[in-house]
Amino acid sequence: MLTEINFDGIIGPTHNYAGLSHGNIASANNAGDVSQPRAAALQGLEKMRANIALGLPQGWFMPLARPDGPWLATLATDEASAEPHLRAQAWSASSMWAANAATVSPAPDTADGKCHLTVANLVTMPHRSHEWPGTLAQLRLAFAHDAFAVHPPVAAPFGDEGAANHMRLTPAHGEAGIEIFVYGVSGGPFPSRQHIEASKAIARAHHLDPARTLFIEQSRTAIAAGAFHNDVVAVANGHVLFTHEAAFEDRGRAHAAIRAAAPWCEIVEVPTKAITMADAIKSYLFNAQLVTLPADAGMGLILPTEAKDTPAVWSWLETMIAGNGPIRRLIPVDVRQSMANGGGPACLRLRVVADPATVDPRFMASNALIDSVAKIVAAQWPEAIAPADLASATLAADVRKARAALLDVLKLGKLL
Repeated sequence: MLTEINFDGIIGPTHNYAGLSHGNIASANNAGDVSQPRAAALQGLEKMRANIALGLPQGWFMPLARPDGPWLATLATDEASAEPHLRAQAWSASSMWAANAATVSPAPDTADGKCHLTVANLVTMPHRSHEWPGTLAQLRLAFAHDAFAVHPPVAAPFGDEGAANHMRLTPAHGEAGIEIFVYGVSGGPFPSRQHIEASKAIARAHHLDPARTLFIEQSRTAIAAGAFHNDVVAVANGHVLFTHEAAFEDRGRAHAAIRAAAPWCEIVEVPTKAITMADAIKSYLFNAQLVTLPADAGMGLILPTEAKDTPAVWSWLETMIAGNGPIRRLIPVDVRQSMANGGGPACLRLRVVADPATVDPRFMASNALIDSVAKIVAAQWPEAIAPADLASATLAADVRKARAALLDVLKLGKLL
């Protein structure tokens, strides 16, 4: 039976605040701070546990091998002699944000009836550009069943950052829907990370019906304000699009195209006069998991506690919930360590509509497995990492040992 599975990235032991993500306000503001990898990973695991408690299928992806010595070798350097900015890029734990792992088109949308996944190339950001080989290896292992087709990345220089710039609307997860690719053109001083050429290439590779495929430009003002991905200003689930008024460059045209392709769609729009773009980005209101709750309980919004801490945002949300709209429940979660590096609840997960029985079971989470992983994290993840620590050969050895212990307990040693 087809259902939506959320695959969260386990936050790796090299989680640090190097401020590498140009255009990401939180990343820039916290650059140079001391991170807490252990706390970060435990927060992420508790988020997964909370999803399981809600009755939602939960999967996970493993941290990539870091520091990435082989990548440094391609630059004719190594961990001991690399310049600080290159060393930081080799240490980056940003694969934790699984929304950037791939773009996913479920089987009901594709001509061949397979669930297609294209690994993101992430070429716009150097610290992320070397993630795709490790991510592709996991995707090919997790989705080896014939029900899936896993594709290599779109060729450079066309930037693709995965599901963070892709939305799907459908009457029900197991039914055919429309797929919306949101691309950027410019964002003032910040680069646009999703190129329309990459989005169109993915749509072709996934054998999508052009009549049910939309390409919409993200607001240039939103990118300039720090909405580096579409999922910072809009999120879709089922028949609902939850969006900021200023999410798209041509709002009227975008909404008209969506309504024409999906007349059953319900657009829940937050006006700028109620919540400014600055508050939307500060709170990561839209970087939430909009999920269908079991037992016909409507939809829930799993959002960061920062949304509750932002008065204008929480006031608007409480008013919305008091009405008779499709979003019936607010579920705050503490992912403050991830938020401080610029990623909220939606950044941490990749949605895959599939039959859980077709997924490699090692990539499916349970409370018992979360307990086992939490023990390893508590014992072996560093408590804190300061910028200067990235030069430590001892720490590098420790984090590699910690990741190996994680893969061992989950019987995923092949990923070493």
